[in-house]
Amino acid sequence: MQPRGCEADLAAPLVKELRIKGTSSQPVALLSGGNQQKVVLGKWLAGDANIFIFDEPTRGVDVGAKVEIYNLINRLTASGAGVIMISSELPELVGMSDRIVVMYRGRIQQEFDSVDVTQERLLSAALGLAS
Repeated sequence: MQPRGCEADLAAPLVKELRIKGTSSQPVALLSGGNQQKVVLGKWLAGDANIFIFDEPTRGVDVGAKVEIYNLINRLTASGAGVIMISSELPELVGMSDRIVVMYRGRIQQEFDSVDVTQERLLSAALGLAS
């Protein structure tokens, strides 16, 4: 286990960068949903990962926290990190993705590039309909 000071030194810049609101002694479970999400992201960033998997990254968070999460994801990809996003929010997928793979009944139904994707086409593929 790391000494408490080392943890604080590692966490402080991430708390500032991610704008996590709370006190240093406050349990994460007592933070808002958006701040809880940002704590999880901060842990991943502290691990110096190159590939990130986001499963419903903005579910249950307010609009402001969504924007902050989207900005972080954009910064990750701009720095060369790989991002896989799983989301049931079609506007989120269309707005954030370079490529979208739609699964239906456990199999790849269709793949879209960002230039030719619409919410209607995604929904059609997700329902197993030919497009």
